[in-house]
Amino acid sequence: MKFSESWLREWVNPAIETTELVAQLTMAGLEVDAVEPVAPPFSGVVVGVIIAVEPHPNADKLRVCQVAGGPDGEVQVVCGAPNARAGLKIPFATVGAQLPNDMKIRKAKLRDVES
Repeated sequence: MKFSESWLREWVNPAIETTELVAQLTMAGLEVDAVEPVAPPFSGVVVGVIIAVEPHPNADKLRVCQVAGGPDGEVQVVCGAPNARAGLKIPFATVGAQLPNDMKIRKAKLRDVES
């Protein structure tokens, strides 16, 4: 059975590190096969708000959005999300953000539009 550490700590929350908690569970007769992170590490992702959305001038399936929420204030982002609309709160990876699979966000032009 898999369960999260946060769920376990809702029931039993000793002030110990994860490795010590695993050791104590094992000593209590509960077998712990593995301890895995829920998500891979990432940084530079904030909650952003889409301010405005326009169709991309050179692509039918892309949109040009004005997004607020990052350290640079309002920025222009090209996206392919068909549900993008003004007022929507989104996970926003800022320039320099480190995402899973060693992906790093940088400024670029997508079909001649800065993003």
